[in-house]
Amino acid sequence: MVYKNTARNDYGDAFYHVYNRGVDKMNIFRDEEDFRYFEYLLNRYLTSKPTADKLGRKYKNYYDQVAMHSYCLMPNHFHFLLWQKEAGDIKRFMASLGTAYGMYFNLKYKRRGPLFESEYKSVNITEDPQLVHVSRYIHLNPIGYRLWDHSSYSDYLYSPRDWITTSFILGMFPSKQKYLDFVDDYEDVKRANDKYKSLLDE
Repeated sequence: MVYKNTARNDYGDAFYHVYNRGVDKMNIFRDEEDFRYFEYLLNRYLTSKPTADKLGRKYKNYYDQVAMHSYCLMPNHFHFLLWQKEAGDIKRFMASLGTAYGMYFNLKYKRRGPLFESEYKSVNITEDPQLVHVSRYIHLNPIGYRLWDHSSYSDYLYSPRDWITTSFILGMFPSKQKYLDFVDDYEDVKRANDKYKSLLDE
């Protein structure tokens, strides 16, 4: 997917495709524990039930400010489809997420310096067709997306976790199955086109 990055266009009551990758394209998730810890942080910041540390100090929570509609974690990058209530909500959420995960990663792997290549990139989504396409694009990132554990695809397939909102996207389709067909149909076309292109390059 290629479109102009409009990260500085920060609006309230708006959807954004938010993405980032590791500095120098390095892997930001090296093992299953890394994926799970990042998802733990997503839950911590976006759950409807705020959590606290061992001393009873409440962690920051953005449940009323930011909603996660789709996501996918890949070894060296991630994609989110987010909605924010007020301008700046996503920026604050991403700062908390990036700081917490960066500290975890650097401590675990005994490294120093920034983990991500930039603060993050985001694109404001203004039309419904673009919104559902971005959701589909995010879910199709892994080749074996139906079996990939670290995305929201299964939340659309089954029941969503507390920190993931599926009702808005699914509400644009006559049924849940129609959304899954929407994703699958594009996947079939994309894979066929990729295969054809590879044959031409031989």
